[in-house]
Amino acid sequence: MLAAVLVTVLAGCSSTGGKRAEEERNAAGGEAAVDTPRWKVAMVTHSGDGDTFWDIVQSGAEQAATKDNIEFIYAHDKDAGQQAQLAKSMIDKDVDGLIVTLAKPAAMKSVVRKAVKADIPVITINSGQEKSADFGALTHIGQDEVIAGEAVGEELNERDRKKALCVLHEQGNIGHEQRCDGVRETFDGQVKKLYVDGTNMPDVESSVTAKLQSDSAVDSVVTLGAPFAPTAVKAAEQAGSDAEVATFDLNAKVAEGLSDGSIGFAVDQQPYLQGYQAVDLMWLHHYNANMLGGGKPVFTGPQILTEKDAEKLAEYTKRGTR
Repeated sequence: MLAAVLVTVLAGCSSTGGKRAEEERNAAGGEAAVDTPRWKVAMVTHSGDGDTFWDIVQSGAEQAATKDNIEFIYAHDKDAGQQAQLAKSMIDKDVDGLIVTLAKPAAMKSVVRKAVKADIPVITINSGQEKSADFGALTHIGQDEVIAGEAVGEELNERDRKKALCVLHEQGNIGHEQRCDGVRETFDGQVKKLYVDGTNMPDVESSVTAKLQSDSAVDSVVTLGAPFAPTAVKAAEQAGSDAEVATFDLNAKVAEGLSDGSIGFAVDQQPYLQGYQAVDLMWLHHYNANMLGGGKPVFTGPQILTEKDAEKLAEYTKRGTR
């Protein structure tokens, strides 16, 4: 039952039930593969608006929900306090399962424990691996950010790089700090952190450009999210720098960059898998009391992707699953 059944993605996020929801699923070309009860599962993430990474997470979750006859509700807010309030509202809706991210664990601690106390099973995804079990979640699905950063550092060594600029686009995000720290752990060269306002792409471009102009020794720029990689490429061009751009995460533009050589490599944590497995595992927990990994984190990455992977990736990114 863990194998993905690829179906047309439902438009938006479903919060309806009964006959109407069944009609919507059938109209969208998907139908349940099981006849288990229609459990209600909510996912609340720290995503901002328009983030393609989270579109892929949501796509995986929705497709698993269709297969598993799950009523799926999705909500998000980049503000940690608002994310916690959204999660609390899902508890008040008496959901059968709650999936959350812990980018800023302190803000989510009480609401996760409130869900557990109310006998609502919780699975954490993407961020907050270290706090997941302590807060009472069943498991964590995602990428170990330190290990991912270490993989980037090793790849930079393979490419004989000497000085890397690690661009952090969301201050206070513990996962972002861990990525840069992981790079520093294995990279034989220097790593410099640059904090930018990720909600303002022109600011990101100008900040990276200025840094590259002021330090010609930087030969690598590492961005922590796919939308920022093409911007870093532009910044390097503006600065007249030969610095190679690498990035965490993947989208269609990054796949194009890998193909044309403007982006050296990407490290993929497979967001589709995070969404899909979280919903599917919640179904398995209700149906059969199953749990992957013995309660230990279930890793979906890192996977280093280069030019040789670009052709296949283009196919997957077009359908919204990578």
